[in-house]
Amino acid sequence: MNRIVTGQRKDGGSQVAMRSVPPRTDVFKHIPGMVSRLVWATPAAPTLPFDGADPTADVTSLVPAPGETRLLVVTFPPDSVFAAAHFNGQAAFEENLAISPGLAERFEPDGMHETPTVDYGILLDGELWLELDDAVQTHLKPFDIVVQNGTRHAWRNKSDRPATVAFVLIGARQAAE
Repeated sequence: MNRIVTGQRKDGGSQVAMRSVPPRTDVFKHIPGMVSRLVWATPAAPTLPFDGADPTADVTSLVPAPGETRLLVVTFPPDSVFAAAHFNGQAAFEENLAISPGLAERFEPDGMHETPTVDYGILLDGELWLELDDAVQTHLKPFDIVVQNGTRHAWRNKSDRPATVAFVLIGARQAAE
């Protein structure tokens, strides 16, 4: 996967300012087949033109504050990985805390979680099932798009091959009660 970032030359013309793999690409050791890639991040009020600094290096939480964004591409292994006899749930949890700060802490033991974000999820490859409360599941196929509005959910991969999703997370505020 290549990340191409555009910017402006000193004369105002456009250019490719960066070209690389996402620098925060993590291949999990304790969850075989799981890959997390933090591709980009923006503050609540991004400025233009792009200053040339990679914003992913300073991200301390994958869950953006209100108005901030994160672009993540995640590859999920089949659920059978989690059911394997040799799977070490504690080691996987600790690894996830290190790789996914701000997000991993929100996971329940069964994978359900919620974030104060509006997320756009685009299934790029494979199949996934979006699980909501009461075990309601929706089967997703490539190019299906989920708009996740801060609800409790989990991602299930009931297939026998990995599934890759691009997520844009937009930090949101809770409505006044």
